[in-house]
Amino acid sequence: MPERKKPSRRGPNRAGPDDNRVECPCIVTHGVQYSTTTEFVFPDTEFGIIINSLFKVFQNARGIEDMGGFFGVVSKNECVNDLFYGTDYHSHLGTRRAGMAVYGDNGFRRIIHDISNAQFRSKFEEELGEFRGRAGIGVISDYEDQPILITSHHGTYGIVTVSFIGNARELTDELFSVRRGHFAATTGMGLNPTELISAIIDTQPTLLEGLMRVQEVVKGSCSLLILTDKGEVIAMRDRYGRTPVILGRNADGYAATMETTAFANLGYSTYRELGPGEVVRLTAAGDEILALPRPEMAICTFFWIYFGFPSSKYEGINVEEMRYKNGMELAKRSPADVDIVTGVPDSGVAHALGYSHQTGIPYKRPFVKYTPTWPRSFMPPDQSRRQLIANKKLIAIPDFIQGKRIACLDDSIVRGTQLRDQAHRLYDNGATELHMRVACPPLLYGCKFLNFSRSSSETELIARRTAQEIDGPDAKIADYVDPDGEKHRQMVERIRRRLGLTSLAYQRLDDMLKALGLPEGRVCTYCWTGKDVSCKGCADCPCAKN
Repeated sequence: MPERKKPSRRGPNRAGPDDNRVECPCIVTHGVQYSTTTEFVFPDTEFGIIINSLFKVFQNARGIEDMGGFFGVVSKNECVNDLFYGTDYHSHLGTRRAGMAVYGDNGFRRIIHDISNAQFRSKFEEELGEFRGRAGIGVISDYEDQPILITSHHGTYGIVTVSFIGNARELTDELFSVRRGHFAATTGMGLNPTELISAIIDTQPTLLEGLMRVQEVVKGSCSLLILTDKGEVIAMRDRYGRTPVILGRNADGYAATMETTAFANLGYSTYRELGPGEVVRLTAAGDEILALPRPEMAICTFFWIYFGFPSSKYEGINVEEMRYKNGMELAKRSPADVDIVTGVPDSGVAHALGYSHQTGIPYKRPFVKYTPTWPRSFMPPDQSRRQLIANKKLIAIPDFIQGKRIACLDDSIVRGTQLRDQAHRLYDNGATELHMRVACPPLLYGCKFLNFSRSSSETELIARRTAQEIDGPDAKIADYVDPDGEKHRQMVERIRRRLGLTSLAYQRLDDMLKALGLPEGRVCTYCWTGKDVSCKGCADCPCAKN
């Protein structure tokens, strides 16, 4: 047994001199510093070395996340084809790992593949004959093996998650402090977040109580699907609804998805969306509500701006339509005297079409994307690899560039490296002016809920880095949020010069929300404003200090 120092009994607002804890009740918003008052010292044995190494992973980690999308189905008949294609329709949300699990007369059957060098369908198609069942779950993610099969006092079940666990170390410390145990799915990326979620579930007497425990203790987000040994699928949406979970139905049964795009070609109609924190049990006969929705919602706005597939709907709002309206609003606020309008493929295209419609300036494609082999360029973790993909997948058409003044729309600017390279290529092909219009406000805060701002550190964000260049490393970032403020203007102008643009304009938050059609209090805008529904605005909140 390890020796354990006596843990502090102080609550989250009673930090003492030996604590390294953020003194703030809304720690969920910043989730980057945790108590170190509970320390474990394991004996110098093989087991002790392994566990101490695992703790070191958590000490160095900001959190663990698993980007991706999932699909689940329960049917009166075989569900394998629906599961296969429904999962495949989430390929735009992840590029590394994928898996499916089904439950049938012979119990569970699961397969997981590395899809980093091949598409989902090519890895799973030949093995479909090995699956038999009327209920199943599938997932495409970026880091971790899923689904995981668990046997506990809840029975045997499969689980997939889309989650960001900012307090992974804290939760693991708590689990090890009350019981012996281990995590079997640890990889070079650290602990598998899905296994940690299942471990939290299994601390509670019932499965539902376990799910409620996950909602209460995870600082970040977690939506999930569970496949039970009764042939049912349990779906849970994140407590603040940061990721969507939508139910569909057909004559044979029910399905749960993150992307409604998965329904159309499989013969499902959208039935309803789960509310924040809602939990349902799906059978072939219908759905049963296990936990009612919570009142507060903060769905990630980036699902419309960038991540979502154009034909999908969240909260009843189509992605493509929102982007089109967003481009129109941007054109009203920030017109440009140009010859053509274009959009950076793929997500910039609809914003650009709306801009073109509003201004009457023709839309053309000076860049085309070579789609058969190149994935989304933000996915690879290595920056040089990201830039390589970004440069190789876009092919210039000089006939539409030579001598032209171009307005170019993109969904966002994260690091600025890709945009700078694309600007140079347009100028090299004869563009005389390049006016950049960005479909969202400047990214000033790194995402702490989904890791969807596509940066591993806030210092990678060009807007935040520029603000710190202006006012130093202790710059008050909140001063740069107001689009009418002088600090904001200075930041945008400095970014424009750095990227070599003729002009640069970002979408305003109010105009973006107008295009979306949801109030600010129902969507997450943290990466632009530093504020979130989970933060109650206490005086000591680190958000207020940034």
